[in-house]
Amino acid sequence: MTELNRQRIVYALADFITANVGFFLFNIGRFFLIPPLSRPATLVDFLFERTLVIEQCIVPLLMVAFYTLWGSYNRSNTLYKSRLDETTTTFVASFLVMLIVFFVALVNDNIAERVTNYELMGLLFLSLSVPTYIVRMIILNSNARRVRRGDYVIDTYVVGASDSSLARLEKIRKSSARSGLKIIGCIDTDNLIYGDTFAGLPVYRGESLQCVCRKLNALALIVLPSPKGLARTVDIITELYPLDRPLFVTPDIHSLISVRPRVSSVVNEPVVDITNANISPAAVNCKRLADIVISSIALVILSPVFVAVAIAVKRDSNGPVFYRQTRIGFHKKPFVIYKFRTMIADAEPNGPVLAKENDGRVTKMGHFMRKYRIDELPQFWNVLKGDMSLVGPRPEREFYVKQIMMRHPAYSLIHQVRPGITSWGMVKYGYASNVDQMVERLEYDLLYIENVSLAVDIKIMFYTISTILTGKGL
Repeated sequence: MTELNRQRIVYALADFITANVGFFLFNIGRFFLIPPLSRPATLVDFLFERTLVIEQCIVPLLMVAFYTLWGSYNRSNTLYKSRLDETTTTFVASFLVMLIVFFVALVNDNIAERVTNYELMGLLFLSLSVPTYIVRMIILNSNARRVRRGDYVIDTYVVGASDSSLARLEKIRKSSARSGLKIIGCIDTDNLIYGDTFAGLPVYRGESLQCVCRKLNALALIVLPSPKGLARTVDIITELYPLDRPLFVTPDIHSLISVRPRVSSVVNEPVVDITNANISPAAVNCKRLADIVISSIALVILSPVFVAVAIAVKRDSNGPVFYRQTRIGFHKKPFVIYKFRTMIADAEPNGPVLAKENDGRVTKMGHFMRKYRIDELPQFWNVLKGDMSLVGPRPEREFYVKQIMMRHPAYSLIHQVRPGITSWGMVKYGYASNVDQMVERLEYDLLYIENVSLAVDIKIMFYTISTILTGKGL
């Protein structure tokens, strides 16, 4: 088990235990706040009432569920937590659970005086928040001390180091001691380093950059600018994305491939984690929860439509009902996307060709489905599986990804989030029939990456529904 996963488990167990203790202490105080004539004869009898035992089991689980949804146990939010953020999370989650418990369970207590109800609410809030907050601060302060001592570190490798980046490497190396990123080696991608050491660090090489990183079990990677130019640097970043590791670049690289630089500091020398979009862990979890719920409901409700469309596609032309194609998704991992077939079978005998207006390969049924986006409905299954999201940049085939990257290196940032059934680019621009149009549409997707939020997702979905109902899908 990695240190990261161990910390996630410890944090979750600590929250569960403190929530149990806090709610137990609340029930003791609750006993004495209830009028004597309305409560059991003894405290023990009260605590072992069937209803209270059930509450004692459910409330701590509810607290952990809220913290999970809030992102407290996300991988990207586990190692170095902000004490201010955790303070806010603890007290807000406790307040929300307090309201739920009060209006579901406590409101039925036989208490006539309104003041006593307020006292119960206040006591429950403090009982749920204070023990958890104290233990969380103990854990966070302990982790901070371990980081400063160098006991709690992430094995990090530098990719693309060369003589021209030696000064920057030294700055990052000095400041990383306090950040928890322990630089333990360099990976030479283009034979830019002579010898087996560089700046006192061992140098590693291999035919495949991904294979070298996996063999070394690199937990984080820092990419320095390649002397061969931005194009080569982007190629390196693209190759590293599928490893699903924290990937840091220097601000000058990020400013060249980003709409708006977003700098996070490693103490003195700033670097930017480009594996995470500008979205909070809580929003990430809420977005994924919404994806699961909505896609599940859609697959059930739309099942009659699926059957009807499948019959229509089969009767309209020869070939399979569903069209399967490999696309590049989250963190540049390939996945199989599903659509209703809108073209004749074997529509690309000579390689990938994008659909154009009045494309002869599109069937009669296909024209209708593309106009109202009916062909995209099977992608609710991709959303449920986790390959896609309801809203996110549209995924492309690797054949086109490479061409777009050559034209617009910022395309690498698209893989920070799951691709979507619909997107800002699809709403504002629509289908692309060539690479030039893909590059133009990319600008909207980059804006989405920098402004991603649940509110933006809802707005895009409303526009998408309007597009579908008005038949502007072409």
